[in-house]
Amino acid sequence: MEIFKSAKTEASKEFEKLLDTQFTKTQSLVEGKIIEGVITKVTEKFAFLDCGLKSEAILDINELKTIGLEKKIKVGEKIQVLLERLEDREGNVVVSASKAQKIRGWNILLECYKKNEPITARFVSRTKGGAICEHIDTGFLMFCPGSQIHTTPLKDISDLFNEPQKFAIIKADTARGNLCVSRRQILESGKKEDKAKIIEKYKVGQILKDAICKSVGSFGVFFNVNNELDILVHQSEVDWSRVNDLNDVFSIGDKSDLKIISIDKEKLQIGCSIKQLSPDPFEKISNYELNKKYEAKVIKLMEFGIFVELEAGLTCLLHSSQISWSKKNVNPKKAFKVGSMIPVIITEIDNEKRRIAVSHRLTLDNPFKVLTEKSPVGSTIEGVVESSNDYALYVKLNGYDISGFLHCNDLHYTNDPETELKKYKIGDKIKVKILEIKEDQQKVRVGLKQTQKDPFDYFRENKKINDIITVKIVSSDAKGLVVQPEGCEMNVLIKKSQIAVNASDARPSRFVGGERIDCAVAELNLEKRKVSLSIKLLEEIQKKEALEKYGTEGSSSGKNLPFSTLSDKLKKKGKEKK
Repeated sequence: MEIFKSAKTEASKEFEKLLDTQFTKTQSLVEGKIIEGVITKVTEKFAFLDCGLKSEAILDINELKTIGLEKKIKVGEKIQVLLERLEDREGNVVVSASKAQKIRGWNILLECYKKNEPITARFVSRTKGGAICEHIDTGFLMFCPGSQIHTTPLKDISDLFNEPQKFAIIKADTARGNLCVSRRQILESGKKEDKAKIIEKYKVGQILKDAICKSVGSFGVFFNVNNELDILVHQSEVDWSRVNDLNDVFSIGDKSDLKIISIDKEKLQIGCSIKQLSPDPFEKISNYELNKKYEAKVIKLMEFGIFVELEAGLTCLLHSSQISWSKKNVNPKKAFKVGSMIPVIITEIDNEKRRIAVSHRLTLDNPFKVLTEKSPVGSTIEGVVESSNDYALYVKLNGYDISGFLHCNDLHYTNDPETELKKYKIGDKIKVKILEIKEDQQKVRVGLKQTQKDPFDYFRENKKINDIITVKIVSSDAKGLVVQPEGCEMNVLIKKSQIAVNASDARPSRFVGGERIDCAVAELNLEKRKVSLSIKLLEEIQKKEALEKYGTEGSSSGKNLPFSTLSDKLKKKGKEKK
């Protein structure tokens, strides 16, 4: 301990210098940075590194082998590692050689991406949508999409594996540390100048002879011209008529002449057409007239309609609304078959848009017009219940391709509409009356009760207000009496207030049902089909008649009538006559 007796001794100064050196070195090491260490010891599983820290760092030998550093697993070799933690819970230094390699590789590759420089890598494995590539210098792994492996689609890329090749970095995700590379871009960059020189030889309107079909897609056909240029012919340029499946027209190896219709020198693309080698069939539209009937061939069925041909290449649209008069939502696939001939009438010719619209239903008789002529409003016709919903029936009228609308209120004059609706099933035959025909809207309304006798005719024919009628009591409740006039099947309610003049006698419970009583017509509205009956009104009428007939002094005939006040009124009237 003698060196600490005085700080001015040579030993103290030397010790102070050593401490300063050690602390300065330790403070320069920061977690998250790449440092260099020297292997001091190697065991079966671990390698020990001296990184200038208070303790040696330990590396797993398998980690070094995984990243391709198995040759450096020797005492004295220098290895770069990432300092993750200066000290963990157990006091050990935590480092990683693989993370250091990845970070170093990322920085190198990111610099290449910024400078747009190609890199050297190799394919190491297949993955969904492409392949994984490994950077030769750093071992950094990158993704190469399947579309960027070659200039043309390849089914097998096993020959390309483990071979050093040039790649271009096309995308860098700095947040996730991912890179996307392209081999195709490197291949095409060398051909771009050559392709530009090749395209210079061609002109719009030029005919290319015997182009060979290379592949057939859903959107067009690829052709090879003179073994130097690949050209796409779009589906719309294959034929003047609509082509459903290009595989039915072309096969790989087929030869065809092409006409150049466009040249894009920036994209280095040439557009060609096959159909323009033949005359445009739309030029023959002058042979056809509007509102005339022609035969057309069904060539394609769609949900919204049908495409038909008047002649080869001259295609027209038959919309689904123009297939039938009566059916609004016609399924074209159930109505027609491809290849069948159907009559149509041309309804529109648009020369600017090169469109022709036709109609099939105009070639058929309008069933609504025929119905108006043969079975006008008021006619009775038989039909079959075709369908129903919560409030109506649809009746297929015999002899017509028309379904009539039968509302539940038109099923019966007196019964509950919903109850009546439940009585009918699909397939039931009924006789209905035509109530309304709307040709422009293609609608027909029919009624069933209109074919029956209207019970309201009992009042319409010979009844008026104050007429006395005989009724049969059907039922009674707190509201009043439900009665049915003799000779009429209609039930009418006599309200409780209309049962008697005296409130004490106006009790529905006095009647049990089945009795025959007289009452008077209190209200009658023929237009609204409304009628009100009253026993009270009958009493008042009879009282008035009794007063006029027996109104003499001393008369007591009114006492025999069922009116408690009649006698007093008769006496009063007798005094007035004196």
